[in-house]
This record gives sequence, structure tokens and C-alpha cells, in this order.
Amino acid sequence: MSAATSTPSGSATAGRTLPLSEGSLLQRLLRGAITPGGAVFILLAVLFVAVVWVNPSFGEPPQLIRFIGRTAPIAIAAMGQYYVIVSGEFDLSMGAVIATQVVIAGNYIGQDESRVLPALALMLLIGAAVGVVNGLATTLLRVPSFIVTLGTMLALGGLVRYLTGGAATGNPVDSFRQIGRGGIEDVPVLDVLPYPVIILAVVAVASVLLMRSPFGRTLIAAGDNPDAAGLAGAHVWWVKTRAFMLSSLSATVAGILLVGYAGVHPSVGSGYEFQAITAVVLGGVVLGGGRGWVLSAAAGAFALELLFSFLNFQEVESTWRPTVQGLIIILAVAAGARAWSYGRRPSRTAESAPPAAPAASPTPARPGTETGEN
Repeated sequence: MSAATSTPSGSATAGRTLPLSEGSLLQRLLRGAITPGGAVFILLAVLFVAVVWVNPSFGEPPQLIRFIGRTAPIAIAAMGQYYVIVSGEFDLSMGAVIATQVVIAGNYIGQDESRVLPALALMLLIGAAVGVVNGLATTLLRVPSFIVTLGTMLALGGLVRYLTGGAATGNPVDSFRQIGRGGIEDVPVLDVLPYPVIILAVVAVASVLLMRSPFGRTLIAAGDNPDAAGLAGAHVWWVKTRAFMLSSLSATVAGILLVGYAGVHPSVGSGYEFQAITAVVLGGVVLGGGRGWVLSAAAGAFALELLFSFLNFQEVESTWRPTVQGLIIILAVAAGARAWSYGRRPSRTAESAPPAAPAASPTPARPGTETGEN
């Protein structure tokens, strides 16, 4: 008996099974693949084949693992941006947070090996503090997150320019920079396993576990319908504030890795917030919240970088990157909400099932009738 026909209320919609939960495992996988969150993995495979076609050496394990290491910072930033976007908000301060952390690393650590661990703790603390400010200003002061994080971006950017004069200052000890550019050597097949790949894997696993926890389910519920989540007992303000904290901490981790690749300069991280948003949208996460998968956001980052690599191999000027990002955002947002709605529609069986007849109200038999007792 279907769920729709077994409901005592007779409602055709109550207790129905959503299409993405119906059928065999293969059917569910196929239906998941045509959602934006699943389709990005197909796009990723297509782009990988295209890049290998124009540059066969790209598919060699050593080259591929280095590409993953280079893409790790933006993938981590995209997963951080995912938490905020799936909750129905925005974080435009990621690039400024990255620049701030890079400058802190360069000027505080210097060539003093003993300051590496204190610097890492300080950077994570500052990242969490920025997230708290963004979250509380958005949820308690009720200032739109777009405005709050835009203000944070401008404030941190101005502070960085004031401290550095707009030029590269400081240079952290090489052991710190090895976090972003070093790796485990003499690995079979790969030659070198970059540390950023290991960090990315740890962050990805932690993100999946977090989104499967009560916090993750509450976060999605708050993005889908914050009023209903609040009535259900969730502290929406605290849930969203933690999402902003995770976003800023992800930007901090990305900044730590970028010190190894890009060195210390106030322009490091510039535009990362828009790359992260583009990756999240390309990964099928719905702007406005409530729909999307965290690993799809990371896959969106890799798809974006593969697309840029393909354009580079085709000798397309890098100045076209912002144009490509803009088109991706427009097209992905236009298609994403409509495609995700497929998973929310009831199945045809549930729609066509007639409502169950209401149960007859029991009427006590009266003495002297056919069913009564004399």
C-alpha cells in the first residue's frame, strides 16, 4: 500500500514518498544524477576528458595530483561558502579574510620557527571571530548578510592596505609555507602527495559528517524555512552564526595553504569570494538556501578550475575569466531551482491516488434497533 493511500486523514499529499527516495538504488542514483548536485559530477568528468584530450599529460597521476593540490584552497573555500548559502545567506568577506590571514602569517611569524603554532591558533581565532561578527550582525541585528559581509570585506581590506601599504611585507619561515606547497615524497605512482590534498580530504570528510549530523539537517531546514525551523525548536540565529564561522574558518585554512603557493601579498585571495560563490552555484546549491550537497560545492570548484585550464590550453586570454564566471552564475541559478524542484514533487502515483474515504463516525446503537440489545 502506498504512503498516500494509507494516511488516515485521506490527504493525497500526507506521508507521500518523494521521487528521489523511490525505486531501486540504481533508479535513485540516476534521478540524483539529473539534479544539479549530481549533474556537476558528470560535468566534472566531461571537462576532465576535454582537458586530457587537448593536453594528454594532464591525466598522468603526478600532474593530476598537483592540480588537485592547487585547487584545494578554492575547493575548501567553496565548502565554507556552502554552509552560508545553504542557510539562505551570503558571505562576501572570504577574500578579505584570506588576505588578512596571509598578512598575519607574513608579519607575525617571520623567520621565527617558534611562532608557527601560535600563529596558526591566532589565525583560526581571528577567523572564528569574523564569522561570529558576520553571523550576529545578520541574525540578531537583522542586517542583510550581503550588506554585513560587504562591510566586513571593505573593513578588512582597508586594514590590510593600511598595515602593508599595498605591497608585500614579511615572509614566513619556510616550514610554515611547506603546509601549502610541500607534501609526502616518494609516494608510488604519485611521486608526491601534497599536503593540501590531505587537508582537502580531511575537510571533505568532516563536512559530510557534519551535514549528516543534527546541525547539518537543522542548517538546511533553516535555509529552506527559517520560521518553521524556529517553531520546531531550532535556534536559527545560532545555527546561521555557526555557518558564518565555518565559512570564515574555511577561508582561514585556504589562506594558510595559499601562503605556500602565492607568498605574502595583500592581493592574495582577491576575488576568492566570487570564485567560491560561482563554484557553489555550479555545484547546484540553490541561492536562497535549503537545497544542495556540500561535496557538490567542492566538485563545482574543480569543474570551474578544469574549465579555466581548458580555456588556458586553448589559448583563451585569462581576462575572460570574470565573464565566464558571470555566465555560469546566471545559467546555473536559472536552471538550479527548477531542477531541484523535481525532487520535491510527489510521484505520479501519489498525485493520482484518490483520497481515502473518511472513516464513518461511530454511532452508538440504541436499544430496540436491529443492532441494539433489548
